[in-house]
Amino acid sequence: MSAERVERIRQLLQAAFAPDRLEVVDDSARHAGHAGARDGRGHFNVEIVSLAFAGLAPLARHRKVYAALGEMMTTDIHALSIMARTPDEAG
Repeated sequence: MSAERVERIRQLLQAAFAPDRLEVVDDSARHAGHAGARDGRGHFNVEIVSLAFAGLAPLARHRKVYAALGEMMTTDIHALSIMARTPDEAG
C-alpha cells in the first residue's frame, strides 16, 4: 500500500504544480506504533520545487500542497513534512 500512496502523492503534486523537482519519501516505518499512525495512515516527506510557489509565504505554499492532495490528507496521510520552494530558492 505504501508504494501506491507515494505514487498517488507524486501524481497529484505533479498535476497541480508541474514541479521542476519532486521527491516524496514514505517515512512511516520510523513512526510505527505512534498513536497517530495506528489508524493505518502514513508519514511522508515532500520536497517540491515549482514556480507555482512564487510570491507565496510558506504557510500559503503548504496550504496549496494540502489542497492538491485533497482527500488523501484525511484518508491516507497522518503527517506530512513539506519543503516547498521556487526554482530561484532551490538554487
